Amino acid sequence: MAGEGLPAQSVSQSFFRVREEELSDQQAALHGVLVIHRALEDLCDAPLSGGDLALEMAGMRQAVLDLTGATAGTDRDLDPPVAGPEPGAGASLEEVWSARWLIGHQVHVLFNVCAAVAVADAAGHLRNGDSDAALLKLADATVYVRGFPAAMTHASTIPADYYMAAIRHTMAPPSVDIPLSGRQHRGYKLFRAAMRDLLSVVPDTYERLAARAPELAEARGDLLEADIVDGERHVTLAYSLVHLDRSIAQRPEGPDNAVAELRLMRHRRAAQYAPLIRFGDHYVADAVAGLRHA
Repeated sequence: MAGEGLPAQSVSQSFFRVREEELSDQQAALHGVLVIHRALEDLCDAPLSGGDLALEMAGMRQAVLDLTGATAGTDRDLDPPVAGPEPGAGASLEEVWSARWLIGHQVHVLFNVCAAVAVADAAGHLRNGDSDAALLKLADATVYVRGFPAAMTHASTIPADYYMAAIRHTMAPPSVDIPLSGRQHRGYKLFRAAMRDLLSVVPDTYERLAARAPELAEARGDLLEADIVDGERHVTLAYSLVHLDRSIAQRPEGPDNAVAELRLMRHRRAAQYAPLIRFGDHYVADAVAGLRHA
């Protein structure tokens, strides 16, 4: 299926070349693997840290397994590798940087959708009393969520000056009708909805859940910790690109800059998860609770 002919459901989808459509398993596998293939080619040149490279690669590997229905460790007869063109051959640095911004975001979208499915499956298994299957899905979801900030960092391995001069203005009027925002990413909203559903199925504090289902408590905790770290990494990533500028999609009543707004989002998430994980941020949870009472 050629995605270019499908209508975009948001300004964000149009900008990042993302489309939504009901696909067969084979079509979904093909499109997912094409996203990964483009990312792998770009990673040959992208100056990504070893830690982020490992996390993004783990997410890609899990996506291939999930999309193709393969199982880890399956022996397959592989054709010998065919030499291809050097990554970025014939393209200017500016063209590589612009493409990387889109490629990394497409990997992020893929991880979001795969994580949403894994979390939803885990919640479904828990409702049906199948804890073993739920634990496997929670582990898969954690791989994806740990890959969220790695994929965003991949997209952002471009000079900050180039981002400010050549990319940032294309995501705001008059280049687009409305400023691009994470709130427009439907894949991310699917993931957040799946997380809310999961916590409605297992709302117990960490101590209570660990007393009756220690493996589940640890698996849920790993996923929630990864979600908090994603929020934390978003703060530092935004600072590296825009410093203390306001977000292009920031509401007038919001904080003074994008970093402050993202930090508030991190604090709210950490406060929500504090009683659900072993080492919860109870200082922030108490502060957020105090603000609400005030």
